[in-house]
Amino acid sequence: MTHGAWSRWAVLCAAAVLMLAGCGQRAAEAKPAFESAEKLPENLGKDGTTILVGDPDAKMTVHLYEDPRCPYCEQFETTGGSPKLREAMLDRRTRTEYTLASFLDDRVGGSGSKKAVNALRAALEEGKYVEYHEVLYANQPEESVDGYTDAYLLELAGEVKGLRGPEFNAAVKNMKYRSFVTASQRAYERAGGAKDPKGPGTPTAVINDKRIPMEYNGLLFDSDAFAGLLQQIYDKPWEWEETSL
Repeated sequence: MTHGAWSRWAVLCAAAVLMLAGCGQRAAEAKPAFESAEKLPENLGKDGTTILVGDPDAKMTVHLYEDPRCPYCEQFETTGGSPKLREAMLDRRTRTEYTLASFLDDRVGGSGSKKAVNALRAALEEGKYVEYHEVLYANQPEESVDGYTDAYLLELAGEVKGLRGPEFNAAVKNMKYRSFVTASQRAYERAGGAKDPKGPGTPTAVINDKRIPMEYNGLLFDSDAFAGLLQQIYDKPWEWEETSL
């Protein structure tokens, strides 16, 4: 997207923030909102690596690329735009797709990212991905500390009602979804294209097939600005589609 186009969208986002502060976000009209995050549908995509959350018929799609050990992902998930994204999913305005990377293990050392991605895939199998994903980021160890051990992952799973059990415990301890972890990392790398063969960076957000450029990634960490962007795209998707990247 050109600088001018993004400047225009920044103004639109600011206007949306004022609208949200005065009136509240508009919920999707076609269907009632989901009662809670636990009620959000969650499935594995046909590609075998993308985790799908929310109403499959939602008007918007937000694709997130995250590494469980990434401190910037933690910032996005806890104090940044993610809570607003969750509201949009509950209101059926958007669905979210997750591609889980694990490159920080190689960069920083250890195996915590791989173990966490494996555990998240195991949680998906139990229908508890959304809750567990939130718990992991709320209790993320320091990036330099390889803190996502089997014991810690199981301890955190205890905070999600109904997640712990023989199958989940074994999947975590035995890295049952090791092949998923590898395939998901490769999908992350492919998403970078020729420009970024090691991957687009985390967190990265692609909304309705258009990636927010890295130089504007600050939107992800400003809760109101991100909410404003989502609202503008929801209200006027054609304008977002017509912007040039």
